[in-house]
Amino acid sequence: MTAYPAWTPASRPGIVPLHPFGFGMILGRSFTALRHNPRVLLGFALGVQTVAYIVLSAAIAGAAIASFSRLDTLVEGSDDFNAVMAGSIALTAIVALVLGVAASGLSVLVQGVVVAEVAHGVVAEKPTLKVVWRRVRPVVWRLIGYAALTFTAVILVLAVLAGIVVAVSFALLPVGILLGLLLALGCVPLYLWLATKLFLVPSVIILEGTGIRAGIARSWRLTRGRFWSTLGVLVIISVAFSVVAQIISFPLSFGASFLSTLLAPTGAPEPGAIAGFIVVQLLGQAGILLVQCIALVVQSTSAVLVYVDARMRTEGLDQDLAAYVEARDAGANDLPDPYRVGVGRSIAPLQPWGAPPPGGAPAAWGPPAAAPYGAPAGVPYGAAPAAPPYAVAPATPPYGVPPTAQPYASAPAAPPAPPAPAQNAAPTAPPYGAPPPAAPSGA
Repeated sequence: MTAYPAWTPASRPGIVPLHPFGFGMILGRSFTALRHNPRVLLGFALGVQTVAYIVLSAAIAGAAIASFSRLDTLVEGSDDFNAVMAGSIALTAIVALVLGVAASGLSVLVQGVVVAEVAHGVVAEKPTLKVVWRRVRPVVWRLIGYAALTFTAVILVLAVLAGIVVAVSFALLPVGILLGLLLALGCVPLYLWLATKLFLVPSVIILEGTGIRAGIARSWRLTRGRFWSTLGVLVIISVAFSVVAQIISFPLSFGASFLSTLLAPTGAPEPGAIAGFIVVQLLGQAGILLVQCIALVVQSTSAVLVYVDARMRTEGLDQDLAAYVEARDAGANDLPDPYRVGVGRSIAPLQPWGAPPPGGAPAAWGPPAAAPYGAPAGVPYGAAPAAPPYAVAPATPPYGVPPTAQPYASAPAAPPAPPAPAQNAAPTAPPYGAPPPAAPSGA
């Protein structure tokens, strides 16, 4: 151990710089963050989504086969046949709905894992799935509850609107159709507004450990003033991956129909045609599933980055993250969670470079204005204050005039001399040409 500080390497950069960033960086890093830890991000998402898709498809197919197989024992067109057909359709739809909700719950778990991993990536950490799950596990049921709450709210709103449209359509069909179109158009901005304001709820629940109600309120506050940028990120990512999914599915669907026609030109269900059709459909579904997994990871990553940027601007989260990184790289242990240190802290809003201070007018460009006549001039920045003058210096003479010598300091004046004693004054001489004065008598 020496008395001098030892050299330490610079801190490793995370997936984003530790300062507030803008719309472009949020959008770009949402796609590139997947390379930081693909085993946890894409591997976990793809595994969970694949298992959920297989179980969901098998369960729906089993329910459909079990329910529709009863139609073989009934006469087509009879009342029993129609009743069994309606019941089979309803049963299959209910099973698909319930399993779809369960699959959405698994998607919420994937989103939670992505949020926790990206939060570690911001501070240049690459955790394992076990470490990430340790952070997500305490709030799993809150995430599932929030997903169920949003799903129930959407179903209730759609049911109420559908009931209104159906009731109006029974009275006036054209008015009901027009009302349905207007309600559908009105639901689009409402959905975008609510989706944007609630975009950060999973990130808040996982990183801050709040409840569902507190998470909704916190997301509402953090997106205040950043609505349009958050909406832009959400819409661009959703549209981009929807287009990619269509690009993948359309050629495969066209290829499946072409292959079935090629293998079975007469329309007979030959085993080769059926096998080829199944293979092409499976390839198409696998491609779409991969795109959906990547879309879920990218969208969850963008939510974390929007959350981090919002807290950097309003609560100084960048200072907490930088302090955590410096202490960790210096060898400190048992550090507090930087995402829970300054929750709710309020700091002065950041001002753009060159912007005037709050409540002030912008300063004009150019040299500083001169002080008004009679006012003391200010001291320029960096100049030493003027010393009090010992003596007043003489003014500089104009050009061509010889300078006058500065007189030395005069000695104090001597006191006046006492008056001399009076004496007989000598007679003054007469003026020239005047006769001399007469002599006094008696001389």
